[in-house]
Amino acid sequence: MEKTYEMKEDIEKVILVGVNTQNADDTEDSLEELKELVKTAGGLAVGTVIQNREAAHPSTYIGKGKIEEVGILMEELGATGIVCDDEMSPSQLRNLENALQTKVMDRTQVILDIFARRASTREGKIQVELAQLKYRSSRLIGMRNALSRLGGGIGTRGPGEKKLEMDRRLIKERIGQLKDEIADMEKHRSVARSRRSENSVPVIAIVGYTNAGKSTLLNRLTKAGVLEEDKLFATLDPITRNLKLENGQEVLFTDTVGFIRKLPHHLIDAFRSTLEEAKYADMIVHVVDCSSPQMDKQMEVVYETLQDLGVEGKTIITLFNKQDLLEGDRALSDPKADFTLPASVKYGEGLEELLALIEKILRESRVFISGTFSYQDAAKIGRIRKYGELLKEEYLEEGIYIEALVPKELKNDIYG
Repeated sequence: MEKTYEMKEDIEKVILVGVNTQNADDTEDSLEELKELVKTAGGLAVGTVIQNREAAHPSTYIGKGKIEEVGILMEELGATGIVCDDEMSPSQLRNLENALQTKVMDRTQVILDIFARRASTREGKIQVELAQLKYRSSRLIGMRNALSRLGGGIGTRGPGEKKLEMDRRLIKERIGQLKDEIADMEKHRSVARSRRSENSVPVIAIVGYTNAGKSTLLNRLTKAGVLEEDKLFATLDPITRNLKLENGQEVLFTDTVGFIRKLPHHLIDAFRSTLEEAKYADMIVHVVDCSSPQMDKQMEVVYETLQDLGVEGKTIITLFNKQDLLEGDRALSDPKADFTLPASVKYGEGLEELLALIEKILRESRVFISGTFSYQDAAKIGRIRKYGELLKEEYLEEGIYIEALVPKELKNDIYG
């Protein structure tokens, strides 16, 4: 009888290391999140070490005593590397790797690795490669030996992995090419935004912390068919879908990349054009996982990221999702939102209330028009029906009398 062999990829076991400073009292929560990031990247966190310091050690991130403690723990638990909870300098990475004689990664490498796994469109892959090259180019000096030792595992995969041993000149050239391609894509995105604006179709951006339920919301509302997983950054590429409201009004929902604490600036820069979908939206739906113990911190991270992107003056609806997982009574409030709603998106609860609220907000932002259009101008009434709300329509001998609520831009276009 012929034997069959099952091939399995070895799971990379790592120790998580964090520095708890006076300014960072949420280190334990951050490391718990890092544990999920490592899991999403295909690894396994087998231990955690936290050092209380005024600031991270400038040379080795953690002090000498903690380095020895980490080394002993690695041997006891059979770990093959460590992951530090902050973005480290090239010298910190190199010195800590030399001290422990093991693979050392930082939080940024893990997040970049996940993005490399999740990118599926050409635009997403280009943006990830740009972020990877920017990160690695700043770490090439004095890292030749380290680069030659890199094997498989977390932090080494993705669109940019073949570029690891490029010299700085070639990397600079490649970064320039990628920037040009992204700029070209940004022009196309800008044209699409202009067309949406001209057509007066309201755009609603869905934002939120990663794994809060944004993709699930988009799927339930528009049957978009977006991947839903209980993992961080399950979806990466932004998706826009249209929906016809109860009153016949068409709107566009656009999903955005999930936010996370300590989101690498390389990624924010690379994904700025897609993240900025929220900046050009008419309204924002902020999806919050209200069952998470870190709910308040996660909301704070979302608003900080929106502020960094220059998103301001938007009507915000905060959707407190995952009510089905909420244990006990918990006060749910968001002082930065204009409206708040409870929901369990997975089970369709709260969606009717959300759409009714969106209708109400849009209606209140519109202007009233009335008048008689000739039958030759019937196309204008079609536009009013599509982009506004037709309140009355009466067919007369001289034409079609209508009363409607429309966006100001559409009123100017029709009567201009």
